[in-house]
Amino acid sequence: MAHTYCNLMYHVVFSTKNRKPLLDGEVMPQLTRVVGGIIAKRDGKLLAINGMEDHVHLLTVFPARLAVSELLRDIKAISSDWFHETFPSLHAFAWQTGYSAFSVSKSQADKVERYIAAQREHHRRRTFEEELADLLERHGIEYDKRYLLD
Repeated sequence: MAHTYCNLMYHVVFSTKNRKPLLDGEVMPQLTRVVGGIIAKRDGKLLAINGMEDHVHLLTVFPARLAVSELLRDIKAISSDWFHETFPSLHAFAWQTGYSAFSVSKSQADKVERYIAAQREHHRRRTFEEELADLLERHGIEYDKRYLLD
């Protein structure tokens, strides 16, 4: 085969350090532009982003040459620098060390996008910890509850 063809779509979830509620209504629209720009500069596309004050969900597609860990490292480092420059009064801002990433088939993309869009509704009924545990379990990922959140 002369060419490589991939559709690598991921649902990614990560939180602020210690789940501090710093992603308010003023931050999220700007964060969307920043994260979308980071992904676009790496030849990817941000399909959806949403979250709560203490965590974000992304639906993104990016090229096979880029590892998930590389993209998430860049997103978190660059957006953290942007956050400190844009909101200097919130100097304690940081992202959690880890993240969760789930592969998404094209046939499920609309469903995941709706899930991401409905974050406020989801969190009326359950905590971020419950949501994350459910996502991990649905994707068959083993985890230790003691280390679920950092």
